[in-house]
Amino acid sequence: MPHQGEIVQEAIKNSGISITRIVEELGITRPTIYRKFKDDTLDAKFVRRIGEIIGHDFAQDFTMPEQSSLSFVSQAPKSYVTPTVTPRVTVSQQPDLDVSQQLMSLQAKYIALLEAYNELLLKVYGPK
Repeated sequence: MPHQGEIVQEAIKNSGISITRIVEELGITRPTIYRKFKDDTLDAKFVRRIGEIIGHDFAQDFTMPEQSSLSFVSQAPKSYVTPTVTPRVTVSQQPDLDVSQQLMSLQAKYIALLEAYNELLLKVYGPK
């Protein structure tokens, strides 16, 4: 039986949307998403965000236990992306974005920054 990472990878493949577009939307690197494809369990918000990008409801594929909500994050109604593919337009961050989406975006950028830093350290100092 495939694990969650494999299920997400297959859904992305079937959607026809490129990995490049998905990692841009998520604000992560290609190596990060490929590592996530190898994970047995994935974060529910990460899976839900990929589902919004590719227009796929993962609830039918597996159940996603909700993460405990943070006390400082307000729960706003979520809008879902239609399954049609629209051209990617870079827009400056709008103040009306959902707070949890902003946190996920910042987390993804932070992880990408850490990965780039680690790659730079390996280039400069080499492996131990």
